Amino acid sequence: MNAVYLAAQDPTLADFGKDPWWLVLGKIVFAFAFGLLATLLGVWFERRVVGRMAVRPGPNQVGPFGLLQTLADGLKMAFKEDILPRAADKVVFFFAPTISVISAVTALSVIPFGPKVSIFGHWTPLQVTDVSVAVLVILACSSMGVYGIVLGGWASGSTYPLLGGLRSSAQMISYEVAMGLSIVAVFMTAGTMSTSGIVAAQGDGTRLSLGGFELPTPGWYAILLLPSFIIFFIAMVGETNRAPFDLPEAESELVAGFMTEYSSLKFALFMLSEYVAMVTMSAVTTTLFLGGWRAPWPITLWSGANEGWWPMLWFFGKVILLVFVFVWLRGTLPRLRYDQFMRFGWKVLLPINLVWILVLAGLRSIEDWQTRDRLLVTAIGAGVLLLATLFWPSRKKQPKPSPQEQVDSRPYGSFPLPPMDLQVPPSPRTKRVVAEREPANVVAGSESREV
Repeated sequence: MNAVYLAAQDPTLADFGKDPWWLVLGKIVFAFAFGLLATLLGVWFERRVVGRMAVRPGPNQVGPFGLLQTLADGLKMAFKEDILPRAADKVVFFFAPTISVISAVTALSVIPFGPKVSIFGHWTPLQVTDVSVAVLVILACSSMGVYGIVLGGWASGSTYPLLGGLRSSAQMISYEVAMGLSIVAVFMTAGTMSTSGIVAAQGDGTRLSLGGFELPTPGWYAILLLPSFIIFFIAMVGETNRAPFDLPEAESELVAGFMTEYSSLKFALFMLSEYVAMVTMSAVTTTLFLGGWRAPWPITLWSGANEGWWPMLWFFGKVILLVFVFVWLRGTLPRLRYDQFMRFGWKVLLPINLVWILVLAGLRSIEDWQTRDRLLVTAIGAGVLLLATLFWPSRKKQPKPSPQEQVDSRPYGSFPLPPMDLQVPPSPRTKRVVAEREPANVVAGSESREV
């Protein structure tokens, strides 16, 4: 395949804004349907995979392989009673779930699903739209989704939902910084913030000469910008409130977090927004770091791998793989404590990201190096930063005080501790109740003896 035809397949900003209205409407409906169908199948996929990991079948009764179980659950939620708490702000309580869903679906409007194809005689890119700052649109949508969670927790008029909303806001601030810095490395390498331009930049593979042999090197930023990819994925899991970072809805601490007071369809909308956000962020990761709709090696050996409608298959395959990683994390890792979670974001991810951007800027400023030397140094730096992430020194553990020292250190008037032998004496209320019942028992016993 010649380079001229390859360039003709890559959409540019000039290709948008020229489609007829019916084609634009069809693209919007397709993006919306993709988000909803991927969510329905994602719920089924997660339950099946987690069931497999836990050595149990998972949903397998409703429909073939249990495929209709998610639809049945949605219908069941629709017919449940919709409860409105008395202390809730009715307007905000009603609209909060819709904010999260709309924000998650809107981000799909700038995701490229494929190259330019012919649809009923019109040569158009498989993307709703694209702008010069499309990645900032994605960041804005991911940030706006948190408003639905925060407003839902505040409008419920209850303690547990409020705590869950506050946790979500703190979580968003902490991990949005790391996510933004990870995308800075993509901007520096691609030279554009357009999503179609970033995918096109990753298609320019290079060749690395080793020992007289020239090896093809993919232009995927997941390989060339490995530290950014790892940090972005971790921050993405934290942004979507997925395990092990699901602190805003921790069942062991906050009942259901910000969703505690929700029921029926509004509860279903919150559940839908979580899975739509998971699918959307998987699509964003595919676009920014995994070459977008471009085929992986060795499929690229086929000359028609990136032509026509085939790229949509590679795109969906990458998204499904990332969704599997989401499910894998949920099925294997325990939930972090909140202090561990915040410390990891501010004291580990953020410093490593800043150092990596400085290293990358230094490499970009050296223009006289050959491509293989630049790739070699980048790989060494990525390996060092990855090792630093895995083996980050923890705080020195303080010796645990003895039980008696813990009792002596408590201030005067604090809640008393039970005895160390665990023989808890009866409470004063128990003694009073027993004393009140004893005279009645004695009278009843004397009457029975007289009879």
